Amino acid sequence: MTEAPRLSLHVPEPEVRPGNKPDFSHVTIPKAGSVRRPEVDADPESIRDLAFSIIRVLNREGEAVGPWAGTLTTEELMDGLKHMMVLRAFDQRMLMAQRQGKTSFYMQHLGEEAVSCAFRRALQPGDMNFPTYRQAGLLIAGDYPLVDMMNQIYSNDADPLKGRQLPVMYSSKEHGFFSISGNLATQYVQAVGWAMASAIKNDTKIAAAWIGDGSTAESDFHAALVFASTYRAPVILNVVNNQWAISTFQGIARGGSGTFAARGLGFGLPSLRVDGNDYLAVHAVAKWAAERARRNIGPTLVEYVTYRVGAHSTSDDPSAYRPKEESEVWPLGDPVIRLKNHLIRIGAWSEERHTQMEAEIRDTVVTAQKEAERHGTLHSGGRPSMRDMFEGVYAEMPAHLRRQRQKAGV
Repeated sequence: MTEAPRLSLHVPEPEVRPGNKPDFSHVTIPKAGSVRRPEVDADPESIRDLAFSIIRVLNREGEAVGPWAGTLTTEELMDGLKHMMVLRAFDQRMLMAQRQGKTSFYMQHLGEEAVSCAFRRALQPGDMNFPTYRQAGLLIAGDYPLVDMMNQIYSNDADPLKGRQLPVMYSSKEHGFFSISGNLATQYVQAVGWAMASAIKNDTKIAAAWIGDGSTAESDFHAALVFASTYRAPVILNVVNNQWAISTFQGIARGGSGTFAARGLGFGLPSLRVDGNDYLAVHAVAKWAAERARRNIGPTLVEYVTYRVGAHSTSDDPSAYRPKEESEVWPLGDPVIRLKNHLIRIGAWSEERHTQMEAEIRDTVVTAQKEAERHGTLHSGGRPSMRDMFEGVYAEMPAHLRRQRQKAGV
């Protein structure tokens, strides 16, 4: 009888670490326009291949090609470029504000602007997003006031949330933006439940769930897929694969499934992967999935293949776990530059107009920042009243909270 070999544990490792040469040769990038566009009511089993490819519209020459092209007008594309540029400028100012001690915390979207900005334009009024902390583009593309966003970041006396949320954890029912939760993955089951409620009420509104690649390892992610697939909830299940969780690469959460979109196949869900740095492709796939939900056909899981250029947050130093040059060799490029080049290609834009737009947006963001800072920042100016933490929780305040408020003198 031979002795059994000793067991060992497999721990996935990224291809490169700090000090190594960045390498994305393992990422298969199909030719733009080469991935088919199925009918909206396609049977999930018939489109399994879309969970392993990447839907792309913009080629390297800036042309929009293939069956997924044509969902946006030139004017809508120019609006989309502006939204992404505003988000990028907003990030720059708020990151600087955090470094100056005006807020305690910030998370930027650098490299991922197309995902949320393009997706928002595929929704209708009344639809509800259940976001993570890197989808501020949903608000900006929905015309939510920049000043209100900054007030929330500063937690000043004009903060719409009265200082009761961490910076960047916005909330706006009117703009279809459910309160962000710091406990990741909880929003996935909430989105499915909201969508089920909409269907039970015979309403017309759909929901969109958002999660990052790392958080798909949470049990809430899988529970949401069970309920979404079983009850055919009118929800779009978004997975933003930006290659890195806070410090672990995507392979830790992905496991052996090959792609995050493939996770949906085991639940019988139509599952697609899209180039998350291609504004046109993101919008086309979002529109396809939204129509599927709105026609009561059921949910769709969408993986956005993108890259987090910046740090996970202002509390993170990515140079400790990935090469500094990695973002420069990311094969899907920069979403702002790609859309700019497309608009130039079709004669609707120019380098001069782009430079002018950058200056105008910078002035707009700086003006908004000055207005917000008149209400106060983290260490100076007005702050929410202590009384606010007792309000908005119960319809009728319990006796013990009344006593606490009285003791606090508010």
